[in-house]
Amino acid sequence: VSDASGCSMIALLHTGASEFPQNLLSRARQAVSPLLLAGVLKGYSSIVSRKLASHGFGASMAAMSSFPPQRYHYFLVLDFEATCDKPQIHPQEIIEFPILKLNGRTMEIESTFHMYVQPVVHPQLTPFCTELTGIIQGMVDGQPSLQQVLERVDEWMAKEGLLDPSVKSIFVTCGDWDLKVMLPGQCQYLGLPVADYFKQWINLKK
Repeated sequence: VSDASGCSMIALLHTGASEFPQNLLSRARQAVSPLLLAGVLKGYSSIVSRKLASHGFGASMAAMSSFPPQRYHYFLVLDFEATCDKPQIHPQEIIEFPILKLNGRTMEIESTFHMYVQPVVHPQLTPFCTELTGIIQGMVDGQPSLQQVLERVDEWMAKEGLLDPSVKSIFVTCGDWDLKVMLPGQCQYLGLPVADYFKQWINLKK
């Protein structure tokens, strides 16, 4: 499933993610795979290497084993889905907000955040949007607004220790669309602030 960033990121890598939606499990696998192959994530044990290899990441594991540790404690893999149509509707609104917390030392997934978001400007999803994202109307009806979801993201970040100044974390996206275009654009439209932690990220395409 390709999103508006032009990438397919579908979500979690291994067991322990049974409560996470299957389409998101698949997206994270595709997101983190190029991250590993690009040499951005380094410095993990042979046990973790075998675990990743069992999920299709085996090709470059041995060659990467000598890379130095990362400067980030955590990588926060993020991939929005948003309202869309042909021709494109305006404004687009985030309808799915998933974050995967990946330990930069062990490559283990330690936690996930996932919420659907109810669009307010165009509350009815188009057939094109459902076909592209796999999200049906019932998944967003009655869900929290973007403002409420952002408040819960902040609570999750605090609970996970990610707001501690001594903890270094960074978001990871497939392209710049999610955090350069989509989130700030919708927040501006709604008059919402954008948290500082959303203002820098690793773009897998680069």
